[in-house]
Amino acid sequence: MPAVSKGDGMRGLAVFISDIRNCKSKEAEIKRINKELANIRSKFKGDKALDGYSKKKYVCKLLFIFLLGHDIDFGHMEAVNLLSSNKYTEKQIGYLFISVLVNSNSELIRLINNAIKNDLSSRNPTFMCLALHCIANVGSREMAEAFAGEIPRILVAGDTMDSVKQSAALCLLRLYKASPDLVLMGEWTSRVVHLLNDQHMGVVTAAISLITCLSQKNPDEFKTCVSLAVSRLSRIVSSASTDLQDYTYYFVPAPWLSCKLLRLLQCYPPPEDGAVKGRLVECLETILNKAQEPPKSKKVQHSNAKNAILFEAISLIIHYDSEPNLLVRACNQLGQFLQHRETNLRYLALESMCTLASSEFSHEAVKTHIETVINALKTERDVSVRQRAADLLYAMCDRSNAKQIVAEMLSYLETADYSIREEMVLKVAILAEKYAVDYSWYVDTILNLIRIAGDYVSEEVWYRVIQIVINRDDVQGYAAKTVFEALQAPACHENMVKVGGYILGEFGNLIAGDPRSSPLVQFNLLHSKFHLCSVPTRALLLSAYIKFINLFPETKATIQEVLRSDSQIRNSDVELQQRAVEYLKLSSIASTDVLATVLEEMPPFPERESSILAKLKKKKGPGVVPVSELEDGKREGGELNGGGDRGPDSAMSASNASTPSPSADLLGLRSAAPVSAAAPSAGSLLVDVFSESGAGGPAAAVNDDGFLSSVPPSAASEDLAPPLPEADELLNKFVCKNNGVLFENQLLQIGIKSEYRQNLGRMYLFYGNKTSVQFASFSTTVSYPGELQSQLNVQTKPVEPLVEGGAQVQQVLNIECITDFSEAPQLNIKFRYGGALQNITLKLPVTINKFFQPTEMAATDFFQRWKQLSQPQQEAQKIFKANHGMDTEVLKAKLLGLGTALLENVDPNPENYVCAGVVQTKSQQVGVLLRLEPNAQAQPGVQMYRLTLRSSKDTVSKRLCDLLAEQF
Repeated sequence: MPAVSKGDGMRGLAVFISDIRNCKSKEAEIKRINKELANIRSKFKGDKALDGYSKKKYVCKLLFIFLLGHDIDFGHMEAVNLLSSNKYTEKQIGYLFISVLVNSNSELIRLINNAIKNDLSSRNPTFMCLALHCIANVGSREMAEAFAGEIPRILVAGDTMDSVKQSAALCLLRLYKASPDLVLMGEWTSRVVHLLNDQHMGVVTAAISLITCLSQKNPDEFKTCVSLAVSRLSRIVSSASTDLQDYTYYFVPAPWLSCKLLRLLQCYPPPEDGAVKGRLVECLETILNKAQEPPKSKKVQHSNAKNAILFEAISLIIHYDSEPNLLVRACNQLGQFLQHRETNLRYLALESMCTLASSEFSHEAVKTHIETVINALKTERDVSVRQRAADLLYAMCDRSNAKQIVAEMLSYLETADYSIREEMVLKVAILAEKYAVDYSWYVDTILNLIRIAGDYVSEEVWYRVIQIVINRDDVQGYAAKTVFEALQAPACHENMVKVGGYILGEFGNLIAGDPRSSPLVQFNLLHSKFHLCSVPTRALLLSAYIKFINLFPETKATIQEVLRSDSQIRNSDVELQQRAVEYLKLSSIASTDVLATVLEEMPPFPERESSILAKLKKKKGPGVVPVSELEDGKREGGELNGGGDRGPDSAMSASNASTPSPSADLLGLRSAAPVSAAAPSAGSLLVDVFSESGAGGPAAAVNDDGFLSSVPPSAASEDLAPPLPEADELLNKFVCKNNGVLFENQLLQIGIKSEYRQNLGRMYLFYGNKTSVQFASFSTTVSYPGELQSQLNVQTKPVEPLVEGGAQVQQVLNIECITDFSEAPQLNIKFRYGGALQNITLKLPVTINKFFQPTEMAATDFFQRWKQLSQPQQEAQKIFKANHGMDTEVLKAKLLGLGTALLENVDPNPENYVCAGVVQTKSQQVGVLLRLEPNAQAQPGVQMYRLTLRSSKDTVSKRLCDLLAEQF
């Protein structure tokens, strides 16, 4: 046992801690703790009154036991009694116990508040600080109600000690963040602001944190702080490191206070007073000058403190955007950091320069660093720095350097990290369109983009190139020639086929004079890609074929033969079958004039904002530098003609036939008729499917049990927030599991537990209030995006409108799968916290695999069924990089969690995994076979999977393939 020092006032505590440390097992520790608890309990209940020392010792032991993870259900009153002691150590232990163990709902809170009031009015600075620390640590609404009016008075009182003022400022900040509606400064405002003039630097540092928070909510009330902040900053910046000896950190005077002052000034516009503005500019120039001076120390702490002030000053310069000289100097200073050996400094420099690039004063200065930024894009090892370099290239692009920047970004795309490829594609597409003077260069760039990164080229990108080609007569012939040459490549991305089919269908006649691109050659080239494409692309190609009949009558017989083939007019896909039948009839019975009228060339698209630009703005998350300056066209460079958001395939098929394609109207030009809600026919089954008493009961049991139908699409979109950016990621976590935490932030935790049988499911949602403040007007709404209303039926029980602090409420959802679906229902949660409305929308983890029934099969049966499902539309396949290690047990657990049966000894390769199951819906049953092929022998980091799914319904195969590819 370690020796106990003579100066330690609680020998019994030291002995107890030593005993716990010497325990050889968990059982021995619990036995020793139980013995000590029994002893403490007997002491507290004994007839003999305990002195202050004994109470302190026993309360301290209870606190230690609690920190070891054991529950403590007594001793609270003794801790409260310690608060009335006049000895510091006893009072300190009492406050410590209360801060850790007593919650805001305790019956002792009134006694605690009385003790705190006594200490606050005692004028003993040590006791006042202990009381303020306790208020801040507990930070409950009850504490705010009791002391929010008292603490400001202590803060501004002339006779309050400096240490108490510091504690009071930080305590008030804590209460304001927890209950802003209760902390009203009112008459104290001006006196709190004048704390910036306090002689004690610690008081100023604490007060400025409070003033900054208050200024963000009520800027007008605290605007007088600007001149005082500038004055204090000027004194710090102009001082030598020896002037503020107690507050100098590695030769940098008061770095934390300087950063806070600069951050406070960013809450306001530039000062209107000329003298104040001049003094502030002088401060900023001094900071920039000091950054150029040789370092006074080689320690990293010195450079960190110095750079922290510099970057905060640059942020203020950017915020004001009114001093050209300072902006250019800031840009030059950041340029020096671009080649710094410290990765974090390079990242911060790139991030700040992105914002500087949007200023008219510093844009040219930023452009001088283009070669350095391009080099960073090529050579940086950290992907986050490379992404910031790409952002900066995008921000500094204008008409003079557009071709160079686009070429570099295209070159980088071939080796770019997968996580940033989609955003890079959008940026290249926007820059190519925005700064294109030669439209043939624009067409070459976009086709090259599709060739390099076809998988990441969204529909908006290829829609846009078609819109621009249609709107400009001078580029149509060149575009037709270029896509014809691009389609001759042996391996051609499907997006290239879409662009080629559309452009040749409209303008193939412009290159038909060349024998190498005669009408029949064009048709054969397009048709050679037909069998490799998905259903929407095949639909577009069929529309291109009927256009060919109008443009080139000599191809009519060949194309009619294709349309007449069994693979078209008897196609299992209804859309393709209907197009083939209608196009065949149209070409057979319509006269040449009628055909020319129906299949005339597409009219120009209307002028609108680029849909690519809208998508990039939507993708921008928090922390990413905005690009609004570039998009708004404040610098030179105009839009190309055409900005319509019409989908080319929808427009093409609209001029050809009455049946819309599945890919039609992707950009929302036509509003679909609302789908009527499914009748709740099997309501009683939904309610009782998991109950112990069986599924009996009247048909109206759903309504009698208090279950509500979900909101229809039209009503749901009125007042609901859009889904959170991470909604899809949260959804993917529950594809292979049914229980867990769906969502959590600083206020709310949502847990989920669900179970499914055949086409029915029941889900339990648990909403936990993580704060000590009540949630008012708590409500939830389930809504259906798209056509989900007719595919899934979700009924909910109402949830309690009030959720107390620290409490949890439960909600039950009954789910019925009517037919297969791709989208997930959305859950919107609304409540008021501290007077502010919280509006959160998530995606409920209800996916098509939840309705799997596992099916055991022998090897012969499996492969016989596999061969039967051999049509292209029945198969979905993905080859993708492994996101996690290829652990056999983890893979098996995920496949079983999917809901299928994992079939052993079926695949000839023992490393492959095969599964079988049946998706149960109300309208039909869909059999599904799965095969997962890992190449586990590859080096970690380059391991790949090939996932193949075959089912009797193509939409099921595709959806399951998309879901599963995210799991491995």
